[in-house]
Amino acid sequence: MTMANNDTPLLAANRLDAGYGRIPILFGVNFAVRAGEAVGILGHNGMGKTTLLRTLMGYLPATSGAVTFSGADVTRDTPTKRARAGMGYVPQGREIFPNLSVRENLVMGCLLAERPEEETIADILTIFPRLKAYLDRPGGALSGGEQQLLALARCLCQDPRILLLDEPTEGIQPSIIEEIIETLHDIRTKRGLTILLVEQNLNFISSLSDRILILQKGTIVREVTPDAARNSETVDEFVGMN
Repeated sequence: MTMANNDTPLLAANRLDAGYGRIPILFGVNFAVRAGEAVGILGHNGMGKTTLLRTLMGYLPATSGAVTFSGADVTRDTPTKRARAGMGYVPQGREIFPNLSVRENLVMGCLLAERPEEETIADILTIFPRLKAYLDRPGGALSGGEQQLLALARCLCQDPRILLLDEPTEGIQPSIIEEIIETLHDIRTKRGLTILLVEQNLNFISSLSDRILILQKGTIVREVTPDAARNSETVDEFVGMN
């Protein structure tokens, strides 16, 4: 795998446009994420946040512009090829396999892993110890928060270089939100994982992000610090959120 040099962003969008059929959603999106960074994306519902992640991951084709990963143009690559290159994606709603056991869900996550399956799963369970007690339980029987932990664990089985997260706190109890924050901090420290995070929970996005991009009407309009995003009055000025 070709590694990015110090001057090359790990992931970048260059004048990226995308939409659904004849309905445009993204307009000239420009941003870059350096290796090891955690970058948040904040904005109203309907502003294009999920569309952006789906386009970056290849589930939605770009209508113009480019996506680069580790210095290579991946704009026309399939999601599988992007995943093999090191891009991991946890979609909104988690999309675990509800009828498969927790262990079987993790096995599915190992399909692109380079290490042996059992070694990979054992390593992941040291990061997500809560899942050990549920290995034989169907994924659909877990709570929403536990399903989110499973979705994260399944994605990390492929050992991605960047993790794209879409609204990971949606419908989750506060105790597990704090657990996810601690887990992601730990992974960043130990593995140097890069994170691109779409989220509306101001505390969550501020706790995890080094910087935060504001998405309005399908384009990046501003960058703010995590401290600014913690101030709901400041955020309300340019996003209309509180």
